[in-house]
Amino acid sequence: MDFKRIVITGAPGTGKTSVIKSLEDRGYYCFHEIIRTMTLEAKKSQRSDSVLSNPIDFVDDSLAFNHTLLKGRLAQFQEAGNLKNDVLFYDRGTPDVLAYMDYFGQAYDVEFKEICKQYRYDQVFILPPWEEIYVQDNERLESYSQAVDLHIHLEETYRSLGYDIEEVPFGTVAERLDFIVKRIII
Repeated sequence: MDFKRIVITGAPGTGKTSVIKSLEDRGYYCFHEIIRTMTLEAKKSQRSDSVLSNPIDFVDDSLAFNHTLLKGRLAQFQEAGNLKNDVLFYDRGTPDVLAYMDYFGQAYDVEFKEICKQYRYDQVFILPPWEEIYVQDNERLESYSQAVDLHIHLEETYRSLGYDIEEVPFGTVAERLDFIVKRIII
């Protein structure tokens, strides 16, 4: 393998999207988060008067939804082999699926964990919860306290799979971007 796979992860509302956009502006190839589109599609069948914090609550079969999400992230992982970039960034990795399923108390079969073990990223950066920038929206359904709990689940999941995680400090988007770029292991 002649390239590095780097995950940018974190709970909702931590600034990941801004960092990913800035990485792209600097010429890095980034695989985008796919759950926002999936959540919007799932919400179309939701009653307009219901208020839910778990995107899985919008679907009839949560295991199938998560399986589709995992397969989508796996497809991104596999697509990287067709690219000619030295460094590839992922807005969330396959272990994020496990972290969210654990957080929401959802069971999963052994395939979920096996995919996460088999398809490994080279580096993981996590953006911590940051209350000052946190905003809920149509796709970001979690409260700030739920985001803090999800952060803990993300850390635990990646560490349980043997990853060293680097926490990106608070700062401007440029400062956070510089922190990440300076720590890329080539």
